[in-house]
Amino acid sequence: MPLFAFILHDLKETEQFGRLLGKLALPGDVICLSGDLGAGKTALTQEIAKGMEVPDSCYVTSPSFSILQEYPGRLPLYHMDFYRLADATEVEDLGFEEFFYLSGLTVIEWSERAGTLIPATRLLLQLTIADDLSRMVEIDFGIGTWKERLHDFCQATVVSRK
Repeated sequence: MPLFAFILHDLKETEQFGRLLGKLALPGDVICLSGDLGAGKTALTQEIAKGMEVPDSCYVTSPSFSILQEYPGRLPLYHMDFYRLADATEVEDLGFEEFFYLSGLTVIEWSERAGTLIPATRLLLQLTIADDLSRMVEIDFGIGTWKERLHDFCQATVVSRK
């Protein structure tokens, strides 16, 4: 159940939110992105990468076919897309859960396919298409420190608290 919800009204707000997440990321963090195709999961990840100082020469793309892309930055960015995986067994068989505990930031699209392998300290963002440019974002902070790190953002954002 989401604890906090808000609207990203346009691409500029998406950029700002993504870059904030990248700046606030700590070693070992996991950000899970859920939502329909076209909801903006990869676009948000591109902005997270900018906030993590991933060089402009490293274009962040959807790892739908490769499943994992790694990018250098302030921290390593492990960008995963589990769309083509059936369930947690495949995630485990491929050894991807090991990345959840490394010293970088792991961003996972379609993270629900990993089931209980996802650490409880993760930040879960559910993206829903509101219209062509805007997205509803529902946040489940998990049991980690994301709620504290995003406190100022949440206080400054016109929101719906659940």
